[in-house]
Amino acid sequence: MFASPVLYVMKIVVLDRNTVGVDIDFEGLRRFGDTVIYPRTEYQQISERVADADIIVANKSIMREDTLKGAANLKLICLTATGTNNIDREYMKSRGIAVANVAGYSTDSVVQHTFAMLFYVWEKLAYYDQYVKSGAYTKSPDFCHIDQKFHELAGKTYGIIGLGAIGKGVARVAEAFGCKVIYYSTTGQNHSDRYEQVGFEELLSRSDVVSIHAPLNERTEGLMTIEAFRKMKPSAVLLNAGRGPIVVEQDLVQALEEGLIAGAALDVISVEPMLPDNPLLKIRDSGKLLVTPHVAWATTEARQRVVDEVCLNIQAFLKGEARNRVC
Repeated sequence: MFASPVLYVMKIVVLDRNTVGVDIDFEGLRRFGDTVIYPRTEYQQISERVADADIIVANKSIMREDTLKGAANLKLICLTATGTNNIDREYMKSRGIAVANVAGYSTDSVVQHTFAMLFYVWEKLAYYDQYVKSGAYTKSPDFCHIDQKFHELAGKTYGIIGLGAIGKGVARVAEAFGCKVIYYSTTGQNHSDRYEQVGFEELLSRSDVVSIHAPLNERTEGLMTIEAFRKMKPSAVLLNAGRGPIVVEQDLVQALEEGLIAGAALDVISVEPMLPDNPLLKIRDSGKLLVTPHVAWATTEARQRVVDEVCLNIQAFLKGEARNRVC
Protein backbone atom coordinates (compact mmCIF):
# COMPACT_ATOMS: atom_id res chain seq x y z
CA MET A 1 0.00 0.00 0.00
CA PHE A 2 2.80 2.40 0.87
CA ALA A 3 5.95 3.48 -0.94
CA SER A 4 9.35 1.99 -0.14
CA PRO A 5 10.68 2.69 3.38
CA VAL A 6 11.98 6.18 4.07
CA LEU A 7 15.39 6.86 5.57
CA TYR A 8 14.22 9.13 8.40
CA VAL A 9 14.80 7.95 11.94
CA MET A 10 11.74 9.19 13.74
CA LYS A 11 10.24 8.65 17.17
CA ILE A 12 6.51 8.05 16.90
CA VAL A 13 4.30 7.91 19.99
CA VAL A 14 0.75 6.55 19.83
CA LEU A 15 -1.09 7.84 22.91
CA ASP A 16 -4.47 6.13 22.84
CA ARG A 17 -4.49 3.08 20.60
CA ASN A 18 -7.52 1.56 22.39
CA THR A 19 -9.80 4.29 21.04
CA VAL A 20 -9.37 2.69 17.61
CA GLY A 21 -9.43 -0.89 18.91
CA VAL A 22 -6.97 -3.53 20.02
CA ASP A 23 -7.76 -5.63 16.94
CA ILE A 24 -6.56 -2.98 14.48
CA ASP A 25 -3.08 -3.29 12.96
CA PHE A 26 -0.76 -0.36 13.77
CA GLU A 27 2.36 -2.08 12.45
CA GLY A 28 2.46 0.12 9.35
CA LEU A 29 3.69 2.98 11.55
CA ARG A 30 6.93 1.19 12.36
CA ARG A 31 8.30 1.68 8.86
CA PHE A 32 8.67 5.37 9.68
CA GLY A 33 10.82 4.86 12.77
CA ASP A 34 10.89 3.85 16.42
CA THR A 35 7.23 3.49 17.43
CA VAL A 36 5.87 3.31 20.98
CA ILE A 37 2.21 2.38 21.34
CA TYR A 38 0.25 3.07 24.52
CA PRO A 39 -3.24 1.57 24.99
CA ARG A 40 -4.41 4.82 26.60
CA THR A 41 -2.80 7.85 28.20
CA GLU A 42 -4.10 9.88 31.12
CA TYR A 43 -3.82 13.65 30.90
CA GLN A 44 -1.03 13.83 33.49
CA GLN A 45 1.01 11.24 31.56
CA ILE A 46 1.06 13.04 28.19
CA SER A 47 4.04 15.34 28.79
CA GLU A 48 6.38 12.55 29.84
CA ARG A 49 5.34 10.17 27.08
CA VAL A 50 5.77 12.68 24.24
CA ALA A 51 8.98 14.33 25.52
CA ASP A 52 11.17 12.90 22.72
CA ALA A 53 8.49 12.39 20.05
CA ASP A 54 8.87 13.61 16.49
CA ILE A 55 5.33 12.50 15.64
CA ILE A 56 2.35 12.00 17.94
CA VAL A 57 -0.63 9.85 16.96
CA ALA A 58 -3.63 10.71 19.12
CA ASN A 59 -7.40 10.66 19.23
CA LYS A 60 -8.77 12.32 22.38
CA SER A 61 -5.54 13.30 24.18
CA ILE A 62 -5.29 17.03 24.82
CA MET A 63 -2.68 18.66 22.60
CA ARG A 64 -1.75 22.13 23.86
CA GLU A 65 1.11 24.03 25.49
CA ASP A 66 0.94 22.46 28.93
CA THR A 67 1.15 18.93 27.49
CA LEU A 68 3.57 19.65 24.63
CA LYS A 69 5.98 22.35 25.82
CA GLY A 70 8.63 19.74 26.67
CA ALA A 71 8.36 18.00 23.29
CA ALA A 72 11.18 19.93 21.60
CA ASN A 73 11.43 17.59 18.58
CA LEU A 74 7.72 17.50 17.80
CA LYS A 75 6.97 18.08 14.11
CA LEU A 76 3.61 16.45 13.41
CA ILE A 77 0.45 15.41 15.22
CA CYS A 78 -1.70 12.83 13.43
CA LEU A 79 -5.28 12.52 14.65
CA THR A 80 -7.10 9.21 14.39
CA ALA A 81 -10.31 11.22 14.05
CA THR A 82 -11.89 14.02 12.06
CA GLY A 83 -12.61 16.38 14.96
CA THR A 84 -9.89 18.74 16.16
CA ASN A 85 -11.33 20.13 19.40
CA ASN A 86 -8.49 18.56 21.42
CA ILE A 87 -5.97 20.68 19.48
CA ASP A 88 -4.84 24.20 20.38
CA ARG A 89 -4.38 25.45 16.82
CA GLU A 90 -2.81 28.76 17.77
CA TYR A 91 -0.15 27.00 19.82
CA MET A 92 0.58 24.62 16.94
CA LYS A 93 0.99 27.55 14.57
CA SER A 94 3.33 29.32 17.00
CA ARG A 95 5.53 26.22 17.19
CA GLY A 96 5.28 25.28 13.52
CA ILE A 97 3.79 21.89 14.41
CA ALA A 98 1.74 20.37 11.60
CA VAL A 99 -1.58 18.65 12.37
CA ALA A 100 -3.33 16.18 10.07
CA ASN A 101 -6.69 14.50 10.61
CA VAL A 102 -8.62 11.76 8.83
CA ALA A 103 -11.96 12.38 7.17
CA GLY A 104 -14.52 10.42 5.20
CA TYR A 105 -13.36 7.07 6.55
CA SER A 106 -16.61 6.19 8.33
CA THR A 107 -19.37 7.37 5.99
CA ASP A 108 -20.55 3.89 4.99
CA SER A 109 -20.25 2.68 8.57
CA VAL A 110 -22.38 5.51 10.00
CA VAL A 111 -25.02 5.18 7.28
CA GLN A 112 -25.30 1.46 8.03
CA HIS A 113 -25.59 2.00 11.78
CA THR A 114 -28.21 4.72 11.31
CA PHE A 115 -30.57 2.24 9.70
CA ALA A 116 -29.69 -0.51 12.16
CA MET A 117 -30.84 1.84 14.94
CA LEU A 118 -33.92 2.91 13.03
CA PHE A 119 -35.20 -0.60 12.39
CA TYR A 120 -34.57 -1.69 15.97
CA VAL A 121 -36.97 0.99 17.17
CA TRP A 122 -39.24 1.24 14.11
CA GLU A 123 -40.08 -2.47 13.97
CA LYS A 124 -40.28 -2.98 17.77
CA LEU A 125 -37.52 -5.59 17.58
CA ALA A 126 -36.72 -5.45 21.30
CA TYR A 127 -40.31 -6.44 22.11
CA TYR A 128 -40.54 -9.24 19.55
CA ASP A 129 -37.13 -10.67 20.44
CA GLN A 130 -38.06 -10.76 24.12
CA TYR A 131 -41.46 -12.27 23.31
CA VAL A 132 -39.79 -15.24 21.68
CA LYS A 133 -36.95 -15.62 24.20
CA SER A 134 -39.34 -15.45 27.16
CA GLY A 135 -41.03 -18.62 25.93
CA ALA A 136 -44.33 -16.85 25.26
CA TYR A 137 -44.23 -17.77 21.57
CA THR A 138 -44.15 -21.49 22.42
CA LYS A 139 -47.52 -21.04 24.13
CA SER A 140 -49.11 -18.97 21.37
CA PRO A 141 -52.29 -20.33 19.73
CA ASP A 142 -51.37 -18.43 16.55
CA PHE A 143 -48.44 -18.64 14.14
CA CYS A 144 -48.06 -14.84 14.28
CA HIS A 145 -48.04 -12.50 17.26
CA ILE A 146 -48.74 -8.83 16.43
CA ASP A 147 -49.27 -7.01 19.72
CA GLN A 148 -46.91 -4.17 18.77
CA LYS A 149 -47.85 -2.37 15.58
CA PHE A 150 -45.20 -1.23 13.13
CA HIS A 151 -45.30 0.36 9.70
CA GLU A 152 -43.67 0.31 6.30
CA LEU A 153 -41.07 2.96 5.58
CA ALA A 154 -42.26 3.19 1.99
CA GLY A 155 -44.23 6.37 1.50
CA LYS A 156 -43.02 7.96 4.75
CA THR A 157 -41.15 11.25 4.98
CA TYR A 158 -37.53 10.97 6.09
CA GLY A 159 -36.16 14.28 7.40
CA ILE A 160 -32.40 14.80 7.54
CA ILE A 161 -30.70 17.48 9.62
CA GLY A 162 -27.29 18.04 8.02
CA LEU A 163 -26.85 17.03 4.38
CA GLY A 164 -23.11 16.44 4.30
CA ALA A 165 -21.51 13.23 3.04
CA ILE A 166 -23.16 11.07 5.71
CA GLY A 167 -26.52 12.83 5.36
CA LYS A 168 -26.46 12.25 1.61
CA GLY A 169 -25.59 8.59 2.14
CA VAL A 170 -28.55 8.24 4.51
CA ALA A 171 -30.79 10.02 2.01
CA ARG A 172 -29.89 7.53 -0.74
CA VAL A 173 -30.74 4.55 1.47
CA ALA A 174 -33.98 6.16 2.66
CA GLU A 175 -34.93 6.67 -0.99
CA ALA A 176 -34.24 3.00 -1.67
CA PHE A 177 -36.82 2.13 0.99
CA GLY A 178 -39.35 4.34 -0.77
CA CYS A 179 -39.17 7.38 1.50
CA LYS A 180 -39.73 10.98 0.55
CA VAL A 181 -36.51 12.72 1.66
CA ILE A 182 -36.47 16.30 2.92
CA TYR A 183 -33.58 18.08 4.59
CA TYR A 184 -32.62 21.07 6.72
CA SER A 185 -29.16 22.54 6.22
CA THR A 186 -27.89 23.88 9.54
CA THR A 187 -25.20 25.92 7.79
CA GLY A 188 -27.18 26.88 4.72
CA GLN A 189 -24.21 25.70 2.66
CA ASN A 190 -25.39 22.24 1.61
CA HIS A 191 -27.82 22.19 -1.29
CA SER A 192 -29.28 19.38 -3.33
CA ASP A 193 -31.35 19.39 -6.50
CA ARG A 194 -32.45 15.86 -5.67
CA TYR A 195 -34.07 16.47 -2.29
CA GLU A 196 -36.43 19.13 -0.97
CA GLN A 197 -34.84 21.70 1.32
CA VAL A 198 -37.10 22.96 4.12
CA GLY A 199 -36.88 25.02 7.27
CA PHE A 200 -36.28 23.42 10.65
CA GLU A 201 -39.87 23.63 11.90
CA GLU A 202 -41.29 22.31 8.64
CA LEU A 203 -38.91 19.36 8.78
CA LEU A 204 -40.04 18.54 12.31
CA SER A 205 -43.75 18.73 11.51
CA ARG A 206 -43.60 16.72 8.27
CA SER A 207 -41.10 13.97 9.09
CA ASP A 208 -41.88 10.44 10.19
CA VAL A 209 -38.16 10.01 10.88
CA VAL A 210 -35.89 12.87 11.97
CA SER A 211 -32.29 11.86 11.38
CA ILE A 212 -29.45 14.06 12.70
CA HIS A 213 -26.11 14.07 10.86
CA ALA A 214 -24.89 17.59 11.59
CA PRO A 215 -21.71 18.84 13.28
CA LEU A 216 -21.80 20.48 16.68
CA ASN A 217 -21.58 24.26 16.52
CA GLU A 218 -23.36 27.35 17.79
CA ARG A 219 -26.27 26.71 15.40
CA THR A 220 -26.84 23.08 16.38
CA GLU A 221 -26.03 22.87 20.11
CA GLY A 222 -29.29 22.35 21.99
CA LEU A 223 -31.27 22.32 18.73
CA MET A 224 -33.62 19.52 19.81
CA THR A 225 -35.48 21.01 22.78
CA ILE A 226 -38.88 20.17 24.22
CA GLU A 227 -40.32 22.85 21.93
CA ALA A 228 -38.86 21.01 18.95
CA PHE A 229 -40.26 17.67 20.11
CA ARG A 230 -43.72 19.24 20.45
CA LYS A 231 -43.60 20.09 16.75
CA MET A 232 -42.92 16.47 15.74
CA LYS A 233 -45.52 13.82 14.95
CA PRO A 234 -46.44 11.58 17.92
CA SER A 235 -45.62 8.62 15.66
CA ALA A 236 -42.17 9.96 14.67
CA VAL A 237 -38.77 8.51 15.55
CA LEU A 238 -35.66 10.59 16.28
CA LEU A 239 -32.18 9.36 15.30
CA ASN A 240 -28.93 11.07 16.33
CA ALA A 241 -25.68 9.95 14.74
CA GLY A 242 -24.26 13.49 14.70
CA ARG A 243 -23.16 14.93 18.03
CA GLY A 244 -24.69 14.37 21.45
CA PRO A 245 -25.23 17.97 22.61
CA ILE A 246 -27.47 18.65 19.61
CA VAL A 247 -30.20 16.92 21.63
CA VAL A 248 -31.24 18.25 25.05
CA GLU A 249 -31.35 14.90 26.81
CA GLN A 250 -33.72 15.81 29.66
CA ASP A 251 -36.14 17.21 27.08
CA LEU A 252 -35.92 13.99 25.05
CA VAL A 253 -36.75 11.97 28.16
CA GLN A 254 -39.76 14.21 28.77
CA ALA A 255 -40.86 13.84 25.15
CA LEU A 256 -40.70 10.05 25.38
CA GLU A 257 -42.46 9.93 28.74
CA GLU A 258 -45.26 12.21 27.52
CA GLY A 259 -45.63 10.44 24.18
CA LEU A 260 -44.69 13.50 22.15
CA ILE A 261 -42.70 11.16 19.87
CA ALA A 262 -42.82 7.39 19.45
CA GLY A 263 -39.17 6.58 19.95
CA ALA A 264 -35.54 7.60 19.65
CA ALA A 265 -32.18 6.00 18.91
CA LEU A 266 -28.89 7.69 19.75
CA ASP A 267 -25.29 6.77 19.07
CA VAL A 268 -23.94 9.97 20.62
CA ILE A 269 -24.68 11.65 23.94
CA SER A 270 -23.74 14.88 25.68
CA VAL A 271 -20.85 13.50 27.75
CA GLU A 272 -18.98 10.36 26.68
CA PRO A 273 -18.60 7.94 28.33
CA MET A 274 -22.07 8.34 29.85
CA LEU A 275 -22.27 9.78 33.36
CA PRO A 276 -24.18 7.79 36.01
CA ASP A 277 -26.75 10.58 36.39
CA ASN A 278 -27.53 10.93 32.68
CA PRO A 279 -31.33 11.34 32.41
CA LEU A 280 -31.47 8.93 29.46
CA LEU A 281 -30.93 6.07 31.89
CA LYS A 282 -34.45 6.68 33.22
CA ILE A 283 -35.91 5.18 30.04
CA ARG A 284 -35.63 1.42 30.47
CA ASP A 285 -37.93 0.51 27.59
CA SER A 286 -35.70 -0.37 24.62
CA GLY A 287 -38.70 -0.08 22.35
CA LYS A 288 -38.80 3.62 23.10
CA LEU A 289 -35.11 4.41 23.40
CA LEU A 290 -31.98 2.75 22.05
CA VAL A 291 -28.56 4.14 23.00
CA THR A 292 -25.35 2.73 21.52
CA PRO A 293 -21.92 3.81 22.86
CA HIS A 294 -20.61 5.93 19.95
CA VAL A 295 -19.98 2.94 17.69
CA ALA A 296 -21.61 4.06 14.43
CA TRP A 297 -18.17 4.88 12.98
CA ALA A 298 -16.53 1.72 14.24
CA THR A 299 -16.89 -1.09 11.73
CA THR A 300 -13.66 -3.07 11.46
CA GLU A 301 -13.09 -1.72 7.96
CA ALA A 302 -13.53 1.91 9.02
CA ARG A 303 -11.18 1.56 12.00
CA GLN A 304 -8.43 0.01 9.90
CA ARG A 305 -8.97 2.74 7.32
CA VAL A 306 -8.22 5.31 10.05
CA VAL A 307 -4.78 3.84 10.73
CA ASP A 308 -4.02 3.43 7.03
CA GLU A 309 -4.90 7.09 6.52
CA VAL A 310 -2.56 8.10 9.36
CA CYS A 311 0.26 6.21 7.65
CA LEU A 312 -0.45 8.01 4.40
CA ASN A 313 -0.50 11.35 6.26
CA ILE A 314 2.93 10.63 7.76
CA GLN A 315 4.31 9.50 4.44
CA ALA A 316 3.06 12.69 2.77
CA PHE A 317 4.51 14.88 5.55
CA LEU A 318 7.94 13.30 5.18
CA LYS A 319 7.78 14.01 1.45
CA GLY A 320 6.90 17.65 2.09
CA GLU A 321 3.24 17.26 1.11
CA ALA A 322 0.34 18.76 3.07
CA ARG A 323 -2.07 15.84 3.03
CA ASN A 324 -5.18 16.25 5.26
CA ARG A 325 -3.55 19.15 7.05
CA VAL A 326 -5.81 21.13 9.38
CA CYS A 327 -3.01 23.43 10.56
